[in-house]
Amino acid sequence: MSAAVSTSIGPRPPRDPALDAAVAGAVRPRRYGAWYVAEHQLRAMRSYGWTIVMSGIGTPLMYLLGIGLGLATFLDVPVGFGPDGPVPYVVFVAPALLVSATVTVATEEFTYTVMSGFKWRRVFWGMNASPVAPGQIATGLVLAAGARMVFVATAYAGLILAFDAVGRPAAALVLPLLGVLAGLAFGMPLLAFSASLKDDGGQFAAVQRFVFTPMFLFSGTFYPLDTLPVWLHWIGWVSPLWHATELGRLVSYGAPMSTTTALTHLAVLVALAAGGWVLARRIFVGRLRG
Repeated sequence: MSAAVSTSIGPRPPRDPALDAAVAGAVRPRRYGAWYVAEHQLRAMRSYGWTIVMSGIGTPLMYLLGIGLGLATFLDVPVGFGPDGPVPYVVFVAPALLVSATVTVATEEFTYTVMSGFKWRRVFWGMNASPVAPGQIATGLVLAAGARMVFVATAYAGLILAFDAVGRPAAALVLPLLGVLAGLAFGMPLLAFSASLKDDGGQFAAVQRFVFTPMFLFSGTFYPLDTLPVWLHWIGWVSPLWHATELGRLVSYGAPMSTTTALTHLAVLVALAAGGWVLARRIFVGRLRG
């Protein structure tokens, strides 16, 4: 009769305290990595914090003063209409200015900041060497930029209220949300584009001159889109700025719009933001793990 086979594998080796500490220390970064990245980005913004404050408060103040007390005095024909008839020009243009401000933030935070993280300062590579995952790096970047958008949009909404440039005061609570959605709808595809670049060969300047500027001028910002030549209408149709502006005017003073049209505007903004985000995250993961 054969002897019984022992199932004992011997005493367990002693645990390494240093290894245990390293594993424990990696749990929080792996779980909350996106927030750590967002915190880093927000701290980095302090180096140009005065610029953020001035652009977030000074720029809307100058626009509203220039339009409300300047340009509007030269307009004899109303361009905006609500349920009760014509609205002041500053009320017509205020939602577009708020949306433009958040889109401007997107052009700043999702271009050179991304190139700096990948190439110039290589911060993203350092983060990637930690327990923080590539997807969390992209998420943290978006969270930090979104926080700046919220600040700018909220400041704009407050000034719009102060200038009595909103048809319904309660709309000031909704307009910042539309502004942030517009910023993300433009910013997420831009983030994906920026993350795909190996170097800056003038692409960001081209985006500013040939994408953002035409979009700002020809998306119904200062006058209704249907007053432009028909061959320029497509700029508004593909522009998140126009879709968000139209929704902003609906919320602000009840600009005439069917439910189907309003839902279409909203769907376009959500689709751009979501689709751009999926693509941007995929590029971050592929590039940092490649």
